[in-house]
Amino acid sequence: MDHLRRLGDRIPIPIPTDEDGFTGRECPAQSCEGYFKVQFGTGIPQTGIPCHCPYCGHPATHDHFWTKEHIEYAKSVAIRKLWDALVADLKGLEFEHKPRGAFGIGFSMKLKTGPRHPIRHYREKQLETTLTCEVCTLRYAVYGAFAFCPDCGTHNSGQILAMNLELARKELRLAEAQDRQLQRHLIEDALENAVSAFDGFGREAVRSRRLAASDPAAATSISFQNLARADARLSDLFRFQLATSVPAEDWQLALVAFQKRHVLAHRLGIVDEAYLRETSDKTAVLGRRIPIAREEVERVLKVVQALGAAMLANLPPVSKP
Repeated sequence: MDHLRRLGDRIPIPIPTDEDGFTGRECPAQSCEGYFKVQFGTGIPQTGIPCHCPYCGHPATHDHFWTKEHIEYAKSVAIRKLWDALVADLKGLEFEHKPRGAFGIGFSMKLKTGPRHPIRHYREKQLETTLTCEVCTLRYAVYGAFAFCPDCGTHNSGQILAMNLELARKELRLAEAQDRQLQRHLIEDALENAVSAFDGFGREAVRSRRLAASDPAAATSISFQNLARADARLSDLFRFQLATSVPAEDWQLALVAFQKRHVLAHRLGIVDEAYLRETSDKTAVLGRRIPIAREEVERVLKVVQALGAAMLANLPPVSKP
């Protein structure tokens, strides 16, 4: 049984990466079982550090995060290796004695085997957002956008906001070389995307700190599409005033810009009485398209970035996994 003996009591089975060098991971918590990917060799260099589920924060050693597909693949490879070793050892016992003389009797033993045990191959899933952690440099991929870094546990809400604001800036740069109609569309879209990015960021920034809020349940339902209301909610929940975190003129610019986004999204950009009442915008005319300049949106992007930075600096720390 030399072939079986050489296998020993362990069978090492490498898990192939995908075409981008990522390895799939699956949260071992039955209430989650979220799928994500990491690129080993990036991130924290020490061995033995725990892995964190980027969705629910469940911590465990890396050997607990193998996916079901990985386990089935490893089992099939192990069984194949054991089967092949057993067959090789048994074939070593084959013999054949040919008959001798006119009335001799011959006998033999030959091993007949069926098909080899099949390998359960797998393919890693395509995910929606790929990131490099700004703190520990781990490359990881997740569904959705917001997540904790699987290595260091840093929440990526600020990073996602910065990425989306940069996309809005690219729209503005692209608008420069377009005809008037497309230029207007790109400028308006950049403003809408900036407001949506801040709304998503703000919701996640507050949700991930809900345990430190005066009303944790209320912290899960806050919206940032209306800055004035959001500022009042932040003051109630965390005793933090967003309005005083930037100069007064920047705050006023953001208030009007967020109202303009509302008109774009719900009124096809046509000024209504509610907008005039909320903003006292002297440049807007009832029943006409709302005026939005490229330079205005550029300023708004800077203010939104400053508001995001102020929230990250002044709200309580995220409850890390």
